[in-house]
Amino acid sequence: MRSTINYKVFLLLFFVFGGMVVAQEDAWFFLRAKDTLIEPSFERKGDRLEYTGNDEVLIQLFSDFKVKTFKKTYRNANRTHLKRTFFVIAEEKKLMKHLLLKASHLFEFGELIAEEDKKIFEPNDYGQTSTIGENTGVQANLDYLDFLGVPKAWYYTTGSRDIVVGISDGAIDTTDIEFRGKSKAFRKSGYANGHGMSVAETAAGQGDNGYGIPGICYDCSIYGTSFGDLRRLKELVELSRAGARVINCSWGVARYYETAQQVIYEMLDNGTVIVAAGHNPSLLKTKGTRHYYPASYDKVISVSSGMHRYEDYRENILKTPRKSGDGYLYYARNLRWHVGANVGFVDNDTTEVPVKIYKRSIKNLNSGVDILGPAIGLFRYSSYHKEKNITYGSGATSGVTPLVTGTVGLMFSLNPCLPADEVEGIIKLSATNIDHIEANKPFKGLYGAGMLNIGKAVEMVFKLYADGETAYIENQDFSRWDFKLTSLSEGVHLRNQKFTDSARLRLTAKNKIVIGQNTVLRPDANGAIQLKIDPSLEKQCDLVLRDPAILEKE
Repeated sequence: MRSTINYKVFLLLFFVFGGMVVAQEDAWFFLRAKDTLIEPSFERKGDRLEYTGNDEVLIQLFSDFKVKTFKKTYRNANRTHLKRTFFVIAEEKKLMKHLLLKASHLFEFGELIAEEDKKIFEPNDYGQTSTIGENTGVQANLDYLDFLGVPKAWYYTTGSRDIVVGISDGAIDTTDIEFRGKSKAFRKSGYANGHGMSVAETAAGQGDNGYGIPGICYDCSIYGTSFGDLRRLKELVELSRAGARVINCSWGVARYYETAQQVIYEMLDNGTVIVAAGHNPSLLKTKGTRHYYPASYDKVISVSSGMHRYEDYRENILKTPRKSGDGYLYYARNLRWHVGANVGFVDNDTTEVPVKIYKRSIKNLNSGVDILGPAIGLFRYSSYHKEKNITYGSGATSGVTPLVTGTVGLMFSLNPCLPADEVEGIIKLSATNIDHIEANKPFKGLYGAGMLNIGKAVEMVFKLYADGETAYIENQDFSRWDFKLTSLSEGVHLRNQKFTDSARLRLTAKNKIVIGQNTVLRPDANGAIQLKIDPSLEKQCDLVLRDPAILEKE
């Protein structure tokens, strides 16, 4: 036989009769005004807002309905809707309908937010897309964090001082407000134009302190060091032995050292995950064959860049003069889910969906890349730290890498006993599949599992280990990689999921494994599927939740 399959299949049918009474939940919705000048004014009176404007319709509506939040947000707003999109929390969802019908001279569109999407948390420095949080930090556009589902991850955890994030990079100012009291420098490093400051801020800069922006794992501790020992990685080993659970390497070289590969294995055995940048040369030059290290070492999470901002290509069509001098060449930039920045049109026809990504705009991709993350438009803390300027990155993979590093920090913060050798698999299993994007298809096999989804990665840890929960593995097509996964929760459900060719899945669950619809388990001689029920599995430690009451809410 080509593979060994040991699993139990459960068909569960639940018939629920009767009804139940539940407490009424507040209605959350987005509301779009007809004009950027429209901005109703309010004063807070206890737990409600009192309308202070003079529009007769609004006076009546806001006296009839209790409103708790009414604020502008960049979230859920494309370029044409910026500065006229509001986030509203009201006691009744009927308010949205009444605003659209009776105040149609002011508002043109509304969208209710689903109950599942209310499971978010935002600190008080969350930028211009803030909704439930009051942003007193930098007025920066952090829409890439929305795209990655970071508020969903923060619903479960914002990090833990007990979890150390290592940063192998330029110097970190440990006295800075974003790192003060939570960081330590192990080895002296140059300032490097603030590179280390920006990387550290993205991964684990302090959040909810009314300043700057929140790092992904913003309540985690930080150990900083330099780099340079490419053969034995002594700087990384030092952090691992000091307790770092994840180490960020936003750097790389083109030379492989077997001694370094063995050190990677040793650090993983010690409970430390290494995350590294796949590097920045364009695919036009590297042709998908150039590997950089430590990113391309086995058991290192290799990170490259993808796009996040514009869902509709028509939001961001640009043009450049043709080299021939005959008119313009049109292209779209930073389209969501695409692996390159600039996408061209067939026959220069902007009425058709662009399908060709210019290789010059794709950062280095290769078969060793594991995951993509947003690269264009990432807030650069170094400029703000030094001169209080708000600037954004233009696409380097060094800025993407700490997004993944911070994710690993959150995963360990939620479950300190999470096996280090299962982290990479969870990140890939929870990633967003981008194979369906026509323009990406020529590069399949070079961009890893797809786009990082921080919210789903952290939620998967919760679903794998919380009593009564079910974890879902779905919507991916894996023909390689070795996945090891453990579940102590109610069970694991596979649906619309493929593991074929050389893919290997070793899934052990305490209770049940469900093989759902459209699941294909078909490895070849180099792959294997092992599904096992082990009732003897026991917790090694409890989940550490931001709010312990989450267990009751779930």
